[in-house]
Amino acid sequence: MYETPWHKEDISTKRFLVTGGAGFIGSHLVEYLLKHNAAEVRVLDDLSTGFITNVNLFAGNSNFKFINGSIVKLEDCRAACEGIDYVLHHAALGSVPRSIDNPIATHQVNADGFLNMLVAARDAGVKRFTYASSSSVYGDNEDSPKLEDRTGNPLSPYAVTKKLNELYGKVFADLYGMETVGFRYFNIFGPRQSPNGAYAAAIPLFIDGLLNNKTVYINGDGLQSRDFTFVSNVVKANMLALFAPAEKVRGHIFNIAAGGSTSVIDIFNALKKYSGSSLAPTFREERKGEIRNSCADISKANALLCYTVEIQSEQGLELTIEWFKSAH
Repeated sequence: MYETPWHKEDISTKRFLVTGGAGFIGSHLVEYLLKHNAAEVRVLDDLSTGFITNVNLFAGNSNFKFINGSIVKLEDCRAACEGIDYVLHHAALGSVPRSIDNPIATHQVNADGFLNMLVAARDAGVKRFTYASSSSVYGDNEDSPKLEDRTGNPLSPYAVTKKLNELYGKVFADLYGMETVGFRYFNIFGPRQSPNGAYAAAIPLFIDGLLNNKTVYINGDGLQSRDFTFVSNVVKANMLALFAPAEKVRGHIFNIAAGGSTSVIDIFNALKKYSGSSLAPTFREERKGEIRNSCADISKANALLCYTVEIQSEQGLELTIEWFKSAH
């Protein structure tokens, strides 16, 4: 992937920091930047949810540097930001259920860690700071599709931390002139998304179950819908936002999604078809704090970033399941 560049600038003299670069989305950002000859791509990750295998993918590249450190520690953030031109902040503790189980840990990483990174980037004179927010910010707002300027009440500690990120991002843009750009990601999936752990996302869990004949659970009735978005669309959005004119993006939040909606059961059935499995799902109680239906309006990203969907969800599912087959 990522053979065709989405940026027009020469990045061979630019230095980038990807926090959470050992994780799923972060490692794709690293892959793109290195493929297009960035002068340096630095990763800050404590490997609490990321994987050393993702770091090892780039270990042979002289333009790649890995820092085993935590965004919870301001000194680690300062060291990572030194000499950096652009920050792509994706380190976080994801998962709504995890945040309900452990709100303190979620706040420490997602809120305190975010503020540490903003301060470190500001003091280092970073040119632009893109960061991952979440569609969970929409909370109990039932509008469909979701528009950036109309949110509801957060339904989980995770959603609270992401809303706080957006507030801090805007304040740092207004007070300090920082070029911050936030993205509300909608159910991102793709290669390298792990099915392991108590808080794994639905699509990798479905694929792992279908390929290995394990029980696949669907929470609730399966009719809840999501704007499932292939990971390359996230990479594209980040690259467009890093180099867009400041007056168009500074302090802004953008929905990054496919701009459609698919039920969880339909996703399962599509993956079942691609895998050739005859496995049936097992339904169980729905999870607390989850939004029932989620679909993004991506017209703002289209207008200001020239963002369009690179790979639609159906093609993305095929690419993802092929990756899982080849990786195992």
